[in-house]
Amino acid sequence: MSGIFLSHIKKLDWGIIVSSVLLSCFGLAGIFSAAVAKNDFLNLEKQIVFFAVGFLLMIILSFFDYRILRNNSYLILILYAICLFMLLGLQFFAPVIRGTRGWYKIGLLSLDPIEPAKVVLIILLAKYFSMRHVEMYKFRHIIFSGLYVFLPAFLVFIKPDLGGTMILVLIWLGILFVSGIKINHFLILLLCFILAGFLSWNFLLQDYQRDRVLSFIFPQDPLGGSWSQEQAEIAIGSGRILGEGLAKGSQVQYGFLPEPHTDFIFSAIAEEWGMAGVLALFVIYGFLVWRALKIAIDSRYNFPRLFASGIAIILIAQFFINIGMNISMLPVVGIYLPLISYGGSGLIFTFVGLGILQSIKIRK
Repeated sequence: MSGIFLSHIKKLDWGIIVSSVLLSCFGLAGIFSAAVAKNDFLNLEKQIVFFAVGFLLMIILSFFDYRILRNNSYLILILYAICLFMLLGLQFFAPVIRGTRGWYKIGLLSLDPIEPAKVVLIILLAKYFSMRHVEMYKFRHIIFSGLYVFLPAFLVFIKPDLGGTMILVLIWLGILFVSGIKINHFLILLLCFILAGFLSWNFLLQDYQRDRVLSFIFPQDPLGGSWSQEQAEIAIGSGRILGEGLAKGSQVQYGFLPEPHTDFIFSAIAEEWGMAGVLALFVIYGFLVWRALKIAIDSRYNFPRLFASGIAIILIAQFFINIGMNISMLPVVGIYLPLISYGGSGLIFTFVGLGILQSIKIRK
């Protein structure tokens, strides 16, 4: 029995394990710094527990045969339905926190149902397109797959959570491209998104969401909507080459940098670890994405190839959007940095996705 276990452990993708652990350590260091600033270490303690749970789930899921998902459409639809009910239930059972119904509160803990929804949506789309890869020239498959995405995306949008909606749509678009999409179909989609953006701006977006976009385009009020990104830029610039030292960043310690443990944890890391720390972060993150893409390339079947591609897409999308928010290249839309930002739901379900990747790598 022990021989089988050791053989299994040897087959794991240790590149994914080492890089995900190192990135989580970057996050814990950033959360520790924010905790020192407030003299409140509860978030740090919870994140350590979340990390332990997520890491354990990744190892456990590596023993799970991913082909059960590939071969069982009903199981995937059941998981999809559960995610939809959880997202819908936010409107009735979730408390209002900072103007949104984003999380279920369970004692000191909270659950954001968009995180399991991301993983389940990747599974569902991988299943859908793996069965129809020879028919991707048919536009109806784009429409039908879009309906699967529309339902959770709409429920996330009305939370309201513009950033989460963007991620779900990007997962769909990314897997569409990997599956193969005709250029004229892409242009039709682009036109639809432009129209949807116009309608959303005029009729659907909340005032504060429009203010974030306007303050990004026209940063005229440093004490208003552009305050967060102004302070993030100052923090990044303060880091220079080697940084100011752990828990010594002035922007974090004096409370100028907002949300230094979540949305702007990258700026906190840049201030305290400097350019050297930022480069290390980029290299490790790039290595993790490469390992996911390597599993996709090496897979012999469409389902594992598309699932691995979906995990890589979500890592890339959230990384670049979060960094873009921090360096004022994109408006603030509330996208966290995977494996690094504080948050149990995001951390645990990122490890769940990596656990399924491990299962694919072992069984290919």
